[in-house]
Amino acid sequence: MKISMKKFVLAAASAAVLGGAMSSAQAANWLMLQGTEKPGAAPRAKVWGFIQPEYQHTDDTRLKAGAFAGQKAIFNQMRPDLKSSSGFNVLRARLGVRGVAMPLDSNVNYFLLAEFGNNGITRQGGGNVKLTDASVTFNHFKGARVRIGQFKYPGAEEGLQAIHVFDYINFSNVTNGLLLERFFDGDGSTTAGNGTGTCTSGSANAACANNPNGPVGAFRDVGIQLFETFKQSDWEHSYAFMVGNGNGITRGNNDNAYDTYAYWSSEKVFGGKGPRRMGWKMFLWGQQGKRTLTGANNSGGAGTYDRTRAGLGTTFRNQRHRFALEYISADGMIFNGTDGGAVAGSANNAGTGTASWNVATDGKADGYYIHYGFAPIPKVELDFRYDYYNRDKDNNAGQRVFDTYTLGFQYFFNKKTRMILNYEKREAHAPNLAGGSPANQILDSIDNRISAQVLAIF
Repeated sequence: MKISMKKFVLAAASAAVLGGAMSSAQAANWLMLQGTEKPGAAPRAKVWGFIQPEYQHTDDTRLKAGAFAGQKAIFNQMRPDLKSSSGFNVLRARLGVRGVAMPLDSNVNYFLLAEFGNNGITRQGGGNVKLTDASVTFNHFKGARVRIGQFKYPGAEEGLQAIHVFDYINFSNVTNGLLLERFFDGDGSTTAGNGTGTCTSGSANAACANNPNGPVGAFRDVGIQLFETFKQSDWEHSYAFMVGNGNGITRGNNDNAYDTYAYWSSEKVFGGKGPRRMGWKMFLWGQQGKRTLTGANNSGGAGTYDRTRAGLGTTFRNQRHRFALEYISADGMIFNGTDGGAVAGSANNAGTGTASWNVATDGKADGYYIHYGFAPIPKVELDFRYDYYNRDKDNNAGQRVFDTYTLGFQYFFNKKTRMILNYEKREAHAPNLAGGSPANQILDSIDNRISAQVLAIF
């Protein structure tokens, strides 16, 4: 699927003629919340942050078939180390400062945030603490604010929204698979090892598993963004257009190519304020760019490939009811799991190969999620989410379909501290292969998952 970015640019440009004043209740608008400060009310520097200790558990069912039968299944291991099926972890611990450049210029604001937790950002090279956000916004131009630096690109709701108001512990499969980008040297097609540290085809070596070459993208990029929100009666219309390196966080551009992003939303505001204000929002977004693989360490797939993503959806929040629906489509650079579902770096049972991370460089995929939440009393919310992910759907042998049903419970101790409990019923199958095929037996190894998390904002 190809996206016409020109259409998105025209839509963004047309927003500038809408005019009108800014909404005073802009906090639920993620573009404005994360990229601007309230005029006349923001301090020069406000220190803030949050922590998310958690516990996750699966039954650690072993792989039922294939070259790694009897070994640990990667999808049953706990993030980010993938060494145990259950345990405690401080997933996120973020500390930041934001404010305006007073007294020099109140039209300039900044946003700085660092990650200290144990996750895919901090575990992949470059030190155990990393900047997730570092940006400056210029609010001097009517109809087009300018944000420069490293920050969340305009895109899918699960990625763009503030993580500390996310209603679940784990992302939906479609968001995790298509948008939480991992970066590799190759596609994993020829990775193997000989036990000496030199990757050659035919034997086992954990060092040659086409491992990620840096942190996950974390729904962020380094670049420049034009954006604005316009109010018409009780409606807010927002646009954003961004150009970025397309290489995730804490890194520069590795191939002289750029990613382009475009976003539009229209929201009818019912009332309230803050990130949980009441309203009905409709949105669409698109992004496209290229990824260059070197094929280092005999990982295969050297070359440059197109990467395109697009989506549309709606969110609704009013009184005790919450609802969200989003569809996401992808073309190129599909994250494709590991060989045989084994933990990357594991030697197969014959000792002749290594489980590698894989990428379907020319693959296609799509999926969606549906969320409904109900708050019977102010301190309690009950949640349900169904998500569907159709991976590598144009490859008959490689196609995999994932269905996950999540039951959630949230208890709010106060406005800034809550407990989240999730139970995920996880299913997957290879639709074009026989039910008893090794691929379907491997997918039958996927466990349901129990998760608990405490979130404290300060």
